[in-house]
Amino acid sequence: MNIVDQLTKEFNLKQFQVVNTLQLIDEGNTIPFIARYRKEKTGELSDVILRELNSRLQYLRNLESRKEEVIRLIDEQEKLTKELKSEILKAETLQRVEDLYRPYKQKKSTRASKAKEKGLEPLAEIIYKQELIEGSIEDIASSFIDEEKGVKNVKEALQGAMDIIAEKISDDAEFRKKIRDIIFREGCIETNAVKKEVKSVYEMYYSYKELVKNISNHRVLAFNRGEKEKFLKVKIESPDDLILNLVKSKTITNEKAITTKYLIDSIEDGYKRLLLPSVEREIRSSLTEKAETEAIKVFSKNLKPLLMQAPVQKSVVMGFDPAYRTGCKIAVVDATGKLLDYTTVYPTEPQNKVEQSKKVLISLINKYDIDIIAIGNGTASRESEMFVAEMLKGIDKKVYYTIVSEAGASVYSASKLANEEYPDINVSIRGAISIARRLQDPLAELVKIDPKSIGVGQYQHDLNQKNLSEALSGVVEDCVNNVGVDLNTASVSLLKYISGINASIAKNIVAYREENGKFSNRKELLKVKRLGAKAYEQAAGFLRIFDGSNVLDSTSVHPESYEITNKLLGKLGYSKDDISNKKVASIEEKISEISVEDTKVDQPKEVIKDLSQLKSMMKSKTKPAQSKVVRFNKGLNSLSDELEVGIPTLKDVVSEIVKPGRDPREDMVKPIFRSDVLKMEDLQIGMTMTGTVRNVVDFGAFVDIGVKQDGLVHISELSNKFIKNPMTVVSVGDEVKVKIIGLDLERKKVSLSIKQAK
Repeated sequence: MNIVDQLTKEFNLKQFQVVNTLQLIDEGNTIPFIARYRKEKTGELSDVILRELNSRLQYLRNLESRKEEVIRLIDEQEKLTKELKSEILKAETLQRVEDLYRPYKQKKSTRASKAKEKGLEPLAEIIYKQELIEGSIEDIASSFIDEEKGVKNVKEALQGAMDIIAEKISDDAEFRKKIRDIIFREGCIETNAVKKEVKSVYEMYYSYKELVKNISNHRVLAFNRGEKEKFLKVKIESPDDLILNLVKSKTITNEKAITTKYLIDSIEDGYKRLLLPSVEREIRSSLTEKAETEAIKVFSKNLKPLLMQAPVQKSVVMGFDPAYRTGCKIAVVDATGKLLDYTTVYPTEPQNKVEQSKKVLISLINKYDIDIIAIGNGTASRESEMFVAEMLKGIDKKVYYTIVSEAGASVYSASKLANEEYPDINVSIRGAISIARRLQDPLAELVKIDPKSIGVGQYQHDLNQKNLSEALSGVVEDCVNNVGVDLNTASVSLLKYISGINASIAKNIVAYREENGKFSNRKELLKVKRLGAKAYEQAAGFLRIFDGSNVLDSTSVHPESYEITNKLLGKLGYSKDDISNKKVASIEEKISEISVEDTKVDQPKEVIKDLSQLKSMMKSKTKPAQSKVVRFNKGLNSLSDELEVGIPTLKDVVSEIVKPGRDPREDMVKPIFRSDVLKMEDLQIGMTMTGTVRNVVDFGAFVDIGVKQDGLVHISELSNKFIKNPMTVVSVGDEVKVKIIGLDLERKKVSLSIKQAK
C-alpha cells in the first residue's frame, strides 16, 4: 500500500500536502507548529485536519507493520503461498489481516488441536474433500482408533475430525468477512432487562430491538454501560439460516459423498459454537470502537469552545461555589486573579441563614468593589442563584451574576497543583477560587484540570481512556497555542501545552523566571535548561513578551520571520516603533497601493452617443474598478515575490503587526450576565428566551435558560433542515434563542426548540 496515495485520496488533498506534512511530522514538528508556521508546505491545512491526518497515518503505518509481521510468522511455518501473501498485502484494515492470519495463529488448547494431536487430521481431510461416494465413512474412521492416543472408538474418531473441520470453517477469512457483512446489514441488537421490576435509567431498553446498521452511537454506549452495571442483557440476533445456507453452498461440493452428513454437522457446529460468537464479539467491539471514536470527537468539539470562551478582563470577581449542608464557599479575586478574601455562608437548606449571608456578601461587594458574581452550576446552583438575585436588588451598585461551569473544580481543589498554589487555603475554598478565575480567563484555569474531568460529553468514564486523553490533550494544546501565552506570567500548567515544551521544560522556564526576573526577549529562552534549538523553534512563536526589547516578541510572528517583517515595514515606510504605537493600521491600504497601476479603469476613446452604447462598451472594453480585496491580494503577490516569502506567512505577519498580541477569544460569545432569576413555575409553553449551550450530544443540545435544570433541544428541533450531527448547528458556549415547547414540572424537565424560535 502506498500510504501517501491512500491519504491523498481519503482526505481529498493534493499530493504535495501529504508528502510535506508527513515529512514535517517525521522531523518531530508538533501539530500546532505545522498548522501555524508551515502553511506554505501543507497548503494551509488546519490543526483539526492535521491531527486527523496524523492519526490515520499512524493507523496505516501500524497496518503495514502488522502485514510484514504476519507474513514473517506464516513464512516461518512454511505455509506462506504467493496467493496468501498477495491477499495480506492487499488488506486495507487490521481486521482483514487478522482474519487471514487466524488459521495460522498459535492457539491455546482447543478441541481441534487436541484432535490433531490424536492424529485425526487425515480423517478430517477425507470428510472435507467429499471425494468418496461408496463405502462407509465409519469403516474408514475405525482405522483411526488408537487407545494410546485417546481415540477409543469410531464415534470419538469422527467427532475429533468434525472438530477439526468446525475450526477450519470458523477460521476461514472469507466466511468471516461475508458473515460479518451480513450481520451488520441484516442483524439486530436486542436488549432485555436482567430484572424487569428494578427501576433504572435504562428502562427504555428493558425490551428493545433495532437493526445493527441503524443503531446510534450513544445507544451502543448506553447498552454497554447497562450491561456492565447488570441492568441489561445485550445480544445480537443474526439471520442464521441465511448464513448457514451461504456457508454450506460454498463448502459442500458433492452432496452424494458418504461424508456429507458429517460435513453438514461440522459446518453447523463450527458456525454456532465458534464462528458466530466470535463474529458477534467482533461486531460488538466494532460498534463500541465506532461509538467511542464519535464520543471522543463530540467531547473534543465541545471542549474547544469551552476553552476558547471570551475572558472577562479587568473585573473583580466573587466566586460562589454552591452547596447545601456544608455551606456556600465564597472567594474574591482581583482583576489579575489574585485572591483577596474568602468565607463561607449558609443561605441554603438546612441552615437557611439568608439575611446573615446577605450582610456578609454585601460587605464584601462594597469592600472590594466587586463587579461580577460567578456562580458554579453544580448542586444547589439555582437556589444560590435565586439568593444572589434577591440580594442584588438590595444594593445600589450595579453588580451582575453569571453561571459558570464548575466541572472539574473539585478535582482541581484536591490536586497537587492546587495545594502548591494555595497551601494554606482549605480544599473547599479552592473550588470557589477556580470558579472565579475561570470566568476571568477560562483557558488559563481549565488547563489545570484533567480534560476528562471537565465533563462536556457523554460516557467519558466508559471510553478508551488513552484515546480520550490523547484527543482532549490535543484540543487543549491547539487552544493554548492558538491564543498564545504571556511568557512572564504563564503557569507551568499553561506552558506545558505550548508546542515543543513538556512539563519538565515548563518548570525550568518558571524556575529561570523566578531566578533571573522577567524575560526581555525570546532569544533568552535558549538559556533555559533543556530548552534546545528544536524546542525553541517549536515554541517561540507561541510565547509572548510584552514590554520587552523587541515589539515583535509580543506577536505571533515567529523569530524566523523577523527579517522579512523588518523588510516589509521598511518597504512600506514603517518602523517597529510604529507597531508599538499602533500606527500601522493603514498597512493594508499601502499594500493595496502597490498594485494601483493595475486597477485603473480603461477610458473609452469613442464618443458615447447613448446609454446602450455605454453598456456595450462597458461589457466589451472597459474594466471595472477592482475591489479592495483584489488589490490587496495583488499587492501581497508582488511583496511575496520581492521578499521571497509565502503569501500565507505574509498574510499572518500583516495581521499580527496591525493588532499585535490580539487575543482570538475576543471574537467569541461573551457570558450572559443577569441580575434576576427565573423559577420553573415562571415558565410557560410558547415563551421565547435567550440561553447558553452547556453541552452538545448525539441527540441534541442542553441549554441553560436560567432555571434549575438545563433544557433540552432535541436534534429534531435544532434546525428546519435535516441534520445528522447537532454540532453542525450549535457549539458549547453559544448564545441561542429558544422557544419552550414542553414542560414537565414534576420531573423538572424543559423541552426547547431553536427552529421554532426563529
